[in-house]
Amino acid sequence: MRCHVYKSRTRPDTYIYLAEKDDFDALPDALRQRLGMLEPVLEFDLTPERRLARSDAATVIAALQAQGFHLQLPPGQAETA
Repeated sequence: MRCHVYKSRTRPDTYIYLAEKDDFDALPDALRQRLGMLEPVLEFDLTPERRLARSDAATVIAALQAQGFHLQLPPGQAETA
């Protein structure tokens, strides 16, 4: 599956993975407001076997399929949307 990653300009080390390029409508309004401007940083093919720095690939894929996005917060912060 193709994956599009964006970083928040206002929240350091906070990233959003999207199933569709620039599909910010997939994000809940409250989350979109908290993240502010998003800047594209990476686009890649995501497979269950792929190693990611801070997330499990299977977890990211499941979130992308279920809700169209995955939120990655800095270490030590709980992931809530």
